[in-house]
Amino acid sequence: MKPLIQSYYNSTLRLLQLKDIPLLLVRLVLAYGFFMPAKMKWSDIGSIADWFQSLHIPFPTLNAYLAASTEAVGVAFLILGLGTRIIAIPLMVTMLVAIKTVHWANGFEAGNNGYEIPLYYLLMLLILFVYGGGKFSLDRVIDKRLQHQPSY
Repeated sequence: MKPLIQSYYNSTLRLLQLKDIPLLLVRLVLAYGFFMPAKMKWSDIGSIADWFQSLHIPFPTLNAYLAASTEAVGVAFLILGLGTRIIAIPLMVTMLVAIKTVHWANGFEAGNNGYEIPLYYLLMLLILFVYGGGKFSLDRVIDKRLQHQPSY
């Protein structure tokens, strides 16, 4: 029985070597998910500011630009895996605001414009915040270069 448990444990450890693939996929799925909302916001930022005002979001014009910028920069950074942990923070804030102001009153289900999808995004962003962008990211490249820099 002991060899079976040890074999299972060893195979589980081998699976951990694949952890960078899901991190890459999470980044790409999130980038895809933020692309259209960012594009839509930038295509008519004035209407977004008016909508934010109707939702009683303070400083609606400023927050429309902040949300649109955060999402647009987030798309690029997530694709590249650049500043993954850093960009995850404002994107999580954006999701929390979206849940509170737009989706919460509609309940959980995505089909009713509920908070289901923004909650999934929030959880995926939390994963990226905790684990980073993974091996297939510019974060990893930069980190490796910084580790090999001579200190003077």
